[in-house]
Formats: sequence, structure tokens, C-alpha cells
Amino acid sequence: MAAAEDANGQLFQFLNQLLNQVEAETNQPETELRSKIKALELETTKVPSISSKQPDELEIAKELDRMSAKLESIDELLSSSSPADLEVQSLLSGTADLWMPVITATTEERQAFAASVAADEQDTLNNGING
Repeated sequence: MAAAEDANGQLFQFLNQLLNQVEAETNQPETELRSKIKALELETTKVPSISSKQPDELEIAKELDRMSAKLESIDELLSSSSPADLEVQSLLSGTADLWMPVITATTEERQAFAASVAADEQDTLNNGING
């Protein structure tokens, strides 16, 4: 679980650094975008409550609709945040493979990802020592 939190921390550190670069280049504070990144960070670190019953298909469909709406709002936010700045849009689109999986992943997927990253890091360390 700590590895998943570390992966999330790295993602949001990256997003904040990226936002700092955008602000430095444009000389304009992006307070709305910064607050939305912070809200997203808080949302991804929430621990879901354990349900005593299994959700039925209708509840699952409602939850999927709710999550889809959130993703659409994120997409709209990114699209509207800098429509005139193609460099920013290109950077966000180019790094979507880094941040979208974290946003859309289930707890199990985050844990599996964090475990694979930790294993890759350990392999790299071992190869550096043995290589």
C-alpha cells in the first residue's frame, strides 16, 4: 500500500512541477487548476468504505456513470485550461499515459502497479550492483 501512495505522490509532484513550469513561462498563476489538482490528489487518496453487501448491477452502472462524468469533467478542465497554448496541451496529452491510469485505476490496480514499479527498481539496483 505504501508503494501505491508513493506512486500517487510522484504523480502529483510531477503535476505540480509541470504546473509551476507553465506558470513560470506564462507569468500567470493557475490557481483554479492548482486547486483542482489538489482536489484530485485528495480524491485519489480516499480509502473507500467497506460495503457489507455486494452492489447490484444498477448500483454498479450508477457508479460507472458517476466516474465517467468525473473523467469527462477532467477532460473538459484540461481542454479549457489552455486551449490557446498548444505546447501545454501537447505536454498534457503526451503525459496522459502517466497520470490517467492513476486516476482511473482501482485500488488493486494501483497496488499491482506499485508492486511492479518496486520490482523494476529492485531489478535495476541488483543489475547495477551485479553488472
